[in-house]
Amino acid sequence: MPNEDAVLSALLASSNRVTAADIPALIDEAGRKLGLSGAQVYLADLQQARLTPLVHPAPETPSPIEPTDPSKPSKPSEPIQIEGSMAGLAYRTQRTQRSRDDCTAWVPMIDGVERVGVLRVTAPCFEDALLESCAALSGLATLLVTAKSSHDELVVDRTRSRTMTTQAELLWAFVPPRTIGTDDVTSTAILEPAYEAGGDAFDHSLGDGVLHLALLDAMGHDLASGGASAVALGASRATRRAGGTLADIATTIDTTLSEWIPDRLLTAVIARLDIATGQFTWINCGHPPPLLIREGHVVPHAMEFPAHLPLGLGLGQAAAPDEHHIRLQPGDRVLLYSDGVTEARTSDGSLFGEQRLADSVIRSMASGNAPPETLRRLVRNLHEHHRLHDDATIMLVRWHPH
Repeated sequence: MPNEDAVLSALLASSNRVTAADIPALIDEAGRKLGLSGAQVYLADLQQARLTPLVHPAPETPSPIEPTDPSKPSKPSEPIQIEGSMAGLAYRTQRTQRSRDDCTAWVPMIDGVERVGVLRVTAPCFEDALLESCAALSGLATLLVTAKSSHDELVVDRTRSRTMTTQAELLWAFVPPRTIGTDDVTSTAILEPAYEAGGDAFDHSLGDGVLHLALLDAMGHDLASGGASAVALGASRATRRAGGTLADIATTIDTTLSEWIPDRLLTAVIARLDIATGQFTWINCGHPPPLLIREGHVVPHAMEFPAHLPLGLGLGQAAAPDEHHIRLQPGDRVLLYSDGVTEARTSDGSLFGEQRLADSVIRSMASGNAPPETLRRLVRNLHEHHRLHDDATIMLVRWHPH
């Protein structure tokens, strides 16, 4: 068997001048050199409901997997549902899953802490050394796919299941990956309805030992709303990177909106977390207050302070919002959300509400789910039992210093 480092180095070198359509064949070829019968990339769609093969591959030699195995699609080119499949289990738990006959394995594809999809690998049998090689191949495959995702239409196509509105395209072009993190902190967010989002947006980034956060909700649900949120994200980043405070960020958003998109208001929570100390600082401009979850319970009123006026009124420095502070304890979670979540309604008209939101998150975390899976399950439950009447954005931050 060729040296693993040599195989992966050759794969990386050969991927420099190819499109995403060429990547599956390169990965499969590298997998065969490592001792596999085959390797195929499956990408999660935008709403994390199914896993879709990156391309429709040529017919492969059938592997001895029972037809009833739920992890195996009827054809290699067909999508696999994340719920109820072995491939989905690998995605949900971020752990490699093996078929009963040990001829197929599903290896998670993870970019940092962001779930991208799974790598389906086949072999006569899997020994520990081969599984380690599969994990390395999956990691490199993830990097190659992620590198193409910003400009290769094939990757975009395989991660969508329907047409997106113009304002949603605008918002998704501006927001960062849904999940970022380190050994000490994780931040994950969900934006729905994913293909029709109009006014909500989120932002999170890491730098100099600080996690920067923003959750925005522009008035309305049209292109101007998406434009207002996009402008607010740009103003926030420009001010933050110039050394501005949270109040400076709010003031810049306020004056920019009032000048360029008048009569369009926006609520926001803008925050930062000192990763070393757990000091959480935030301002609230007309938004629902964040929730602090500690040891499986919401700490009552911990983050409830009078909210500043929404942004876009043109008040500028005359009414800079107050900063609020709280010291997190290891394991604490901070939950930020837009009112579209709590105002979702069932068929009988009852609201989803803040209590149900908190309970859903707490139950999922108690089951051992990581923050990204917690929000995926929450949104799935929201869609199954409630009707969204506005954008619904949720951000969950967990501080877990090692």
